[in-house]
Amino acid sequence: MLHPRSTLSAGLQGGGEWGLRFPAHEGVKFNAVIRGACWLLVDGVASPVRLEAGDCFLLTKGRSFVLTTNLNLEPVDSQPAYDRAVDGIARCNAGDDFFLIGGRFTFEDSGILPFTDTLPPVVHVQCNTEQASVLRWALLQLASELKLGYPGGALMAKNLAHMMFVQILRLFLNGLEQRGVGWLYAVTDSKLRAVISAIQRLPAHRWTVPELSSVAGMSRSVFAQRFKEVVGVSPIEYVTRWRMLIAVERLRNSRQTIATIAFSLGYESESAFSSAFKRVMDCSPKHFQKRTSTSLGRSSPPRSGVPETNSSAESRHWDERSEIP
Repeated sequence: MLHPRSTLSAGLQGGGEWGLRFPAHEGVKFNAVIRGACWLLVDGVASPVRLEAGDCFLLTKGRSFVLTTNLNLEPVDSQPAYDRAVDGIARCNAGDDFFLIGGRFTFEDSGILPFTDTLPPVVHVQCNTEQASVLRWALLQLASELKLGYPGGALMAKNLAHMMFVQILRLFLNGLEQRGVGWLYAVTDSKLRAVISAIQRLPAHRWTVPELSSVAGMSRSVFAQRFKEVVGVSPIEYVTRWRMLIAVERLRNSRQTIATIAFSLGYESESAFSSAFKRVMDCSPKHFQKRTSTSLGRSSPPRSGVPETNSSAESRHWDERSEIP
C-alpha cells in the first residue's frame, strides 16, 4: 500500500585502486557486492563499513556516500563513470577486481507510516550468513529478468526486488540487540503484532484502548504505555493513520466518493473523515484527489476498486532505467 517503485541500477566494475563519491538520492538504495571488496563511507556515519564479496547493504536516508578501495584515496565524482556506462555497467579503471549491482526503492506514501525513519543510515548484511546468499541470488535474478526481456519479466523483477527488500529488513530486525521506535519494530513483538493485525483486518471498527489491550493480553495502562514507547504514537493515532493509508489508496485508485470512503472506514460523517484526513495528510481529501488525478494525467480515477494496469501505470511502479548505485 506504500506503492514501492523499484529501479535497477547500472552495475559497477572496478580494477586496482579507486574511489567514487555518489550524490544524495531519493528513497532506499539496495546493493550487493558480487566480486571483490571495498569500503563504504556514508555522510554522517562515523565509521566506514568494510564490504566483502557477497555482502548486501541498504542505504536508507538518501545521504551522499563514497565507495573506495583505499580510505586514504581522494574520491572522484561518480557521474562521469556512469555517463560512460556500457551495457548497463560503469567502469572505474581497467580490470575487473570488483563488481557491484544494486537498485533503489521509493515510496509514494511513506509519510503516513514512515518506517524508513526508524532505520539506521546503513543496514549491512554480511556474506557469511545463509540469507545473504539468497539475497545475492534474488538480485542477480532481478537483473536477468530485466535484461533478457522474457514475457512477464517486469512483474517477476518487481516481486523479486520487493522480496529481497523485505528479507533485508527481517535480517536487520532479527539481529537487533535493542529495538528502536516505530511500527516496523512493533511487528517483531508478538503481542503488539497481534494488535496491529487486528487493526489492519478491521479498520472501520471503533477501536478503544481497552479492546486493543485485550487483544494484546495486557492491562490497559501497560499496553498504552508499551504501544506508545515502541510504535511512537498512541494506539488510537495508529488506527487513524492506518485508516488514512487505506483512504489514500481508494482516493487514488477508485471512483468511490469521499462520503463512501468515510463511512467504510467507520466515520459517522464526511466532515469528521475530512478533518482526520487533513490532520494526517496536511490537505483535504478533495485536494488530494484532485492533485493525484492531475499528476496521473487523468480527469477522474479509474473504476471502483480496480488498480490501473495500463503501461503508464506499470511504468510508475517499475522503472527499468539505469542509474548510479
